[in-house]
Amino acid sequence: MTKITCFGEVLWDIFPNHKKIGGAPLNVAIRLQSLKNNISLISSIGNDTEGREIIEFIKEQGINAECIQINQTLKTGTVHVLLNQKGSASYDIKFPRAWDYVQLTKNAIKVVKDSDAFIFGSLITRNDSSRDTLYALLELARFKIFDVNLREPYYTPEILHYLMIKANFIKFNDEEIFEIAKMLDSKTQSLEQNILFIAKQTDTQSICVTKGRHGAILYYNKTFYYNSGYQIIVVDTVGAGDSFLASLINKLLKGVSPQEAIDFACAVGALVASREGANPQISEQDVNELVNP
Repeated sequence: MTKITCFGEVLWDIFPNHKKIGGAPLNVAIRLQSLKNNISLISSIGNDTEGREIIEFIKEQGINAECIQINQTLKTGTVHVLLNQKGSASYDIKFPRAWDYVQLTKNAIKVVKDSDAFIFGSLITRNDSSRDTLYALLELARFKIFDVNLREPYYTPEILHYLMIKANFIKFNDEEIFEIAKMLDSKTQSLEQNILFIAKQTDTQSICVTKGRHGAILYYNKTFYYNSGYQIIVVDTVGAGDSFLASLINKLLKGVSPQEAIDFACAVGALVASREGANPQISEQDVNELVNP
């Protein structure tokens, strides 16, 4: 069984009428666990009701929660989510929260060293404490997957560049790659050319870019693979990109062809966007019916 560690924020997504447990690393971890991988999560929660509920939820999902730290002074993370008429989300991310202070522990070091892959995002770097822990773990991880997650004002060009250089695999959405390529002085407006530009600038072998309802593009082993998306009615887009990444990495780490991997991942991402919440249950049959109707 493939061992994967996810590192970063765990929190409550608070919508106008309800709240759900989330955070990109946790959403990725849940989908990876559902795809029969051995998943550990490194994060921090507050010593409060919200934190205890998150711990219970993580354990119920079958995810290793031994590296979830409990911060005695800071609250569990919360994000206020607003959805527009098309189901696209905007976020108000409260600061500081427990996940801003993830410590480097012996437990975390052991789990990362034992893992086949290590998945991390950029939001966790907004505070130097968690950022320092991430930087230390990046030196120990085998296969490093960077899930770019640009949330203003919580990123700098310098930190993004460093994380891209450290990564073996980078996942962007289309807006993010154009913004970061521009930061690095790319002169091209072509998506493929910007992927090649970033691959060269950061010495990254594998890059994936999601394009919303238009699918995704994967650059893998110096070859481009495409999926043009699946037609669904969007309910909400929260977590769709996280499930996409988990599904893609799951297939690639198991040696499936890149084309089959991106087709599968786009189908899972579309199905998540067609349902409420970040982590709806998706069956193999649901995916097959979308990919091969």
